[in-house]
Amino acid sequence: MKSLSRLTEGLSQSDIRAVTARVNAVNGINLGQGICDMPTPDPIKEGAKSAIDEDKSIYAPYDGVDPLKERIVEKVKSFNRIPINGTQNVMVTAGATGGFTTAVFALADPGDEVIQFEPLYGYHSNLLTLRGVGQKTLPLHPPNWEVDFERLEALISQKTKAIVLTTPNNPCGKVWSRQELEQLLELLDRYDLYAITDEVYEYMTYEGREHRSLASLDGAFERTITLSSFSKTFNMTGWRLGYATGPERVIEKMGLISDILYICAPSPLQFGLADGFATEKSYYEQMLRDYDIKRTLMCRALESAGFDVPWPEGAYYVFASFQPLSEQPGFADDQQACQTLIDRAGIGSIPGGSFYSNPDDGQYLLRFCFAKEMHELEEACRRIETQLQHM
Repeated sequence: MKSLSRLTEGLSQSDIRAVTARVNAVNGINLGQGICDMPTPDPIKEGAKSAIDEDKSIYAPYDGVDPLKERIVEKVKSFNRIPINGTQNVMVTAGATGGFTTAVFALADPGDEVIQFEPLYGYHSNLLTLRGVGQKTLPLHPPNWEVDFERLEALISQKTKAIVLTTPNNPCGKVWSRQELEQLLELLDRYDLYAITDEVYEYMTYEGREHRSLASLDGAFERTITLSSFSKTFNMTGWRLGYATGPERVIEKMGLISDILYICAPSPLQFGLADGFATEKSYYEQMLRDYDIKRTLMCRALESAGFDVPWPEGAYYVFASFQPLSEQPGFADDQQACQTLIDRAGIGSIPGGSFYSNPDDGQYLLRFCFAKEMHELEEACRRIETQLQHM
């Protein structure tokens, strides 16, 4: 048989999905994949049911249905304070991943370079690799994950096309400050670079921190593609609905690329989301209170079990170090520690090496997701504490 495409070389199942399969095999509790398995809000579900009953089932415009795009414009102007003009600056995508894919295809050619910050989101790296884009990374270090802007500037070359930023960060929970965003924008302007910002955890910031969108800063909008998703905010990861905002000339090309790649995001789900889109401030405030309680529960359980825990500033993950346990059997590295937790406690986590270009940099790290029903998270934390304290 003739060989497959070179794009397939080196492709394998991600640690995130592999862990999910292993945890499911023992009927355990999955704190690995960011499944976010709380219920989707009833108004959104009812809206989708109505759209299906009304046969809103044909192809949508490749950039999304107008009712949803109009709701997105309202949200982006009010919450993100991004100076968009209207729906021409918005496209609905097949999840934030669909937005990232079309942004990369629209902005970067094979041979261009993109800079990312580590720890990073593996799907971003994999998509850049598929596109043939070179990658450079700037490591950030716990507990505060500070950005060394001199080292960042040293990574920029003639081939650099864009910088990818995730805030709040998956996996470490870093929330970029306004000062950091301003320093980043200065580099973008100086070297005429684009930014792709992934802001899917934008409503989840703790201890009084405020999410800021890079594109809201003066002069940033014309060189920034802002990505977000409804998956995390409304507990609907399987619906695959996200969106991108940016300058019209880029959004138009991203929409045309999405038409080639997947035609459109699911039509009835778009109409349902438009009908059920939460506008009450109380929804987001209650969501944040709930996640803050769960963050505290998760961090304290891991600390009690012997982990070194930098408490996340945002998102719904804890990126914890088990180096204090590394002399114990089963904790020599991240892969082994992940399997040990599955075997001993029925708990899934993600090996830290998954979030680094050099997996050895995550040797003593595990990522835990606390976006779970409270009773399930409480049981998971109880198992972590009891099983590890009695090794």
